[in-house]
Amino acid sequence: MRFVALGDSLTEGVGDPVGRGRRGWAALLAQSLGGRAEFANLAVSGALTRDVAERQLPAALELRPDLVSVVVGVNDTLRGSFDIHAVARRLDTVYAAVTARRAVLLTACLPDPGAMLRLPRALATPLARRQRGVNEVVHVLSGRYGALHLHAADGRWTTDPAMWSVDRLHPGERGHRTLARAFHALLADAGLATGSPPGPEPQSPPPPRGAGAWWMATRGTAWLARRSVDLLPELLRLAAAEAGHRTPGATARLDLEASRAVTSALAGITPPSAPRP
Repeated sequence: MRFVALGDSLTEGVGDPVGRGRRGWAALLAQSLGGRAEFANLAVSGALTRDVAERQLPAALELRPDLVSVVVGVNDTLRGSFDIHAVARRLDTVYAAVTARRAVLLTACLPDPGAMLRLPRALATPLARRQRGVNEVVHVLSGRYGALHLHAADGRWTTDPAMWSVDRLHPGERGHRTLARAFHALLADAGLATGSPPGPEPQSPPPPRGAGAWWMATRGTAWLARRSVDLLPELLRLAAAEAGHRTPGATARLDLEASRAVTSALAGITPPSAPRP
């Protein structure tokens, strides 16, 4: 079996360092597929849905994969240029191309980044609305294309500090193992994973106390500064819009507008004429 992983830093393995490199849930899953599985990780930290559709997908198809994971979208919500219509079109393009090659497609919905970063409510609420929109698109398109879909947007694992790395945005080793085990269960149920699932317990020692503060003081501040160039102005605009709706039910109206945008985005994509094999 040839397994190719597409996506961003989550799939690249950020939060699960091994030696001088990274491992992550996809590599852990590849080791548990059984048989003589071949694995290629094309995920790149910071990737957007556009990067997956335009760069990673062509490279993946050249490898003639049997199994392709596509886990992406959080970085799109962290950009001032966020457009749910564009996200939907790109994901549809990727899913269609993968399934047209008769490869098994793995997808996942993901937690809200604003909550994970513990942003102030005025900033976190618009991000949560965006992530819900991306997750809804992933849900619907996964159903259309017969993907094996992992519901990872909520549940105990999202609130358990032991699952997360010091940056609060990426899983730590335990979190990556949890994702790998969940994907393995989906594949095993479909008769596609014959090996034993990855063990749940980390093999590396946990980060020392104060590691989170050290990360924020060194790398974290720089990361926030880079993201603030385009994200912060947009978040402030969205927060102002949220605050400007002071009448009762304002948040519900904004939620409804976002839901309508998702519906419009999905309506603009023609469903496949027949179920994908």
